[in-house]
Amino acid sequence: MNTRDRNNVVLLGPEDGPVVMLAHGFGCDQNLWRLVAPRLAEDFRVVLFDYVGSGRSDLSAWREERYSTLDGYTEDVLEICRELDLRRVVFVGHSVSAMVGVLAAAREPGRFAGLALLTPSPRYIDDGDYRGGFSEADVDELLESLDSNYLGWSATMAPVIMGNPDRPELGDELANSFCRTDPDIARVFARTTFLSDNRADLAGVTLPTLVVECAQDALAPPEVGAFVHARIPGSRLVTLDATGHCPQLSAPEATSRALAAFAAEIR
Repeated sequence: MNTRDRNNVVLLGPEDGPVVMLAHGFGCDQNLWRLVAPRLAEDFRVVLFDYVGSGRSDLSAWREERYSTLDGYTEDVLEICRELDLRRVVFVGHSVSAMVGVLAAAREPGRFAGLALLTPSPRYIDDGDYRGGFSEADVDELLESLDSNYLGWSATMAPVIMGNPDRPELGDELANSFCRTDPDIARVFARTTFLSDNRADLAGVTLPTLVVECAQDALAPPEVGAFVHARIPGSRLVTLDATGHCPQLSAPEATSRALAAFAAEIR
């Protein structure tokens, strides 16, 4: 199976338009971009995909040894870029995919024009003066809960991650996305996400970079956005007047505007 089929690649927008690649986070798939992608597709060639193990990707291609680190997800991105011969890509990485973008750009910088890091976190666990939002015990408990009862974990954690308690349908959508993911694959991806430490990689970013955070985010508090912004030379920090970790669902118009303006600047 070719990479395009393996990763369920979908292309939107003008064929000759500047390329914007949208990469989803843990427990999600390209469907979570559905409110943002059409707006971007008015002016850009939008590349949507599912990581192997997510959404409508080819699950038979999933291997634990490949996807137990962010390197496997980085290779998914680069293999898509190679197969489609994508150049000057503006890579939009949500959550853990923000660090996938950082790694991909470091490996093949000639393919990328810029990085948009949406609610990024280079490390979720607190470490000395660094505040990632979780203690080591918090993450251990989170992973143990996920291991013992993935569906229960999904129902409990999705509303916390999404925020917006006055809009419970958003939490329900994220929970349903989690529940569509194979539990064994989700356990590996969760460890890859919550145990990774990519702080040292940020200083090596040389591309124009937009860091987008939400005013309130249980997974990536403001200290994290400030840290990423401070460590990436010349980056720009935008704080959306939004709540939760998934502004592409909770604040799609503001998210679309921020991403479109950034992509237009470097087209």
